[in-house]
This record gives sequence, structure tokens and C-alpha cells, in this order.
Amino acid sequence: MTGSTTAVVLAGGYATRLWPITRYRPKMFLPLGKTTVIDRIYAELEGLDRIDEVYVSTNERFAADFEVHLENTPYDKPRLSVEETAHEDEKLGVVGALEQLIDREGLDEDLLVIAGDNLFDFAIEDFLHYFDRRDGPAIAAYDVGSRERATSYGVIELDDDRVVDFQEKPSEPESSLVSIGCYAFPGEMLSLFTPYLEAGNDPDEPGWFIQWLQDREPTYAYTFDTAWFDIGTRRSYLDAVSWHLDGDSLVADSATVRESAVGDDVHVMPGATLVDADIERSVIFPDVELESTTVRDSLVDEGARISGFDLERALIGAYTRIPDDQ
Repeated sequence: MTGSTTAVVLAGGYATRLWPITRYRPKMFLPLGKTTVIDRIYAELEGLDRIDEVYVSTNERFAADFEVHLENTPYDKPRLSVEETAHEDEKLGVVGALEQLIDREGLDEDLLVIAGDNLFDFAIEDFLHYFDRRDGPAIAAYDVGSRERATSYGVIELDDDRVVDFQEKPSEPESSLVSIGCYAFPGEMLSLFTPYLEAGNDPDEPGWFIQWLQDREPTYAYTFDTAWFDIGTRRSYLDAVSWHLDGDSLVADSATVRESAVGDDVHVMPGATLVDADIERSVIFPDVELESTTVRDSLVDEGARISGFDLERALIGAYTRIPDDQ
């Protein structure tokens, strides 16, 4: 099963639980130090010889965002592949979009599919080597540590490393091992998306397809125990930033910091101004102005101006004024 592999990066839109921080940018573009969530994936795929093509799959609503972003990256492989919908309100779902992309681009070789809002700490090449050693599709799996947390994901049961049961977002999961949104499919199995959809199965979450597939084809799980973050909430994003910064802080050269304390796990972006501010475990976006302000576990978006106000576990939208008479 070794040889050429095509990659698809699933590029969705804005995370409602990160609103208003993602109001003007898809969550995949959120910064992680000097890179972004999705650029980490692009960079790794760029360096893999077996990956010939990388398709960035999105819909028409977000196509312009990703097109502009790709034009400003140094990567040669990624190119946009936009869902074709007949009506503005038509939603193909992730599985439906994958089936359409496979047909539109004429794909027939092994396929690697990665959710673009994923931050994981295993080598994609290692996952593909694991896939090569199995006679069937493979999914990456991580133990989230609690069954309560597992209810938000596709939950996996294994016999050795073969998937024997898969339940998408069960209310009472049997384990805390979950699918993280990284899949590898043999080329000869790409035709299975069509009968799955024609049978009226859920077109949205890939987990429903895996649940259907593992009953029909031997499916395997590549488990890892390093780090994984599902970028979708303030807390998960800040956890990812903390992991990436590893206890340090990153302050842009063009930022102004006067009489301020910048603690651990803080990212201050270009053009920001901090005067008499105290910041811990937070991300301060470009051109923010903070004066006589404490910020803890918070995100403050571009151009916001805050004076004499303490923030804790806050999401402050772009160009917010506190107080509002500034």
C-alpha cells in the first residue's frame, strides 16, 4: 500500500464558540507563535515526498479567505478545491464534499484526510507508515481521559488495533478513546463514499462514515499519547498556544510594552501597546491598546482599546472599546 498519496485538508469556517474572535477569520488561521493552526499542517505535508498534491477543501462562503491565505504562504503543494453547490443554502456536509472532491479531481490513489482545525503532536509520516502496514483504512485516535469529554467526539473501541465499534458523539460512551479527524483511505475504497451517501446516511460528520465503514471493511486505529488540541473554544485554543510556547512568551518587535508585566504563555502581536498592563496566558492581537488593565486566560482581538478594566476568561472582539467612549 506504499506509494503516492493525495492529501485533503478540510478547511471549514468560523467557530461559534470562539466568536467574536473568529468573526473576521476562520479558526484555522488563528496564530500559534509565528505560524497558524493550518500552516502547521501545510508545512508538514510540504516536506513529505509521497504527498504529490494537497487539496484544501472548503465551500464557496469561505473560499476567498483561503485563497488569499494560500497566496501568502510559501507552500507549493496546497491548492483550493471549492464545493460546487446549486444553491447558497445548500450544504453538502464533510462527507458529501469529500465525495464531490474525489469525483471532481479524479482521485484514485490513497487518500489522507486531515481536519484543518487540528493540532496534534505526531508525525504525519509515522501515521502513513502505520497505514502502509495495514490492509485497510486507518484513523488517528487519542485518549481524552474522560468519558464525559468523549461525548463530543467519535468514540472508538478496539480489539488490538482494529476498530470493532465506532459511535459518533454517543451520550454514554464505552471508552474515552476518540477519533481526532485524521484518516487514511486506500485508493480502491474511495468509491465507497457514493453508496454510503446514496443509502441516505449522514453526509456531515466523517465519523458517521467511519461508523458505517468499520462494519464493512477492516479499519484500524493509530493511537498516540503526546498532544492533541481541537481548536474550537477559548480554552482549547489557549491550551494549544500554551503548549506551543512551552511556558515562554512571544512579544512582537513592533509591540510597545511599558511598565507592564507579561507572564507565561502570552502572545503579543505586532503593533500592540501595553501600558501598566498585567497579562497571563492570553493572546493579544495586532494593534490592541491596553492601559491599566489585567488580562487573564483571554483573547483580545485586533484594534481593541481597553483602559482600566480587568479581563478574565474573556473573548474581546475586534475594535471593541472599553469604556465605549474611547
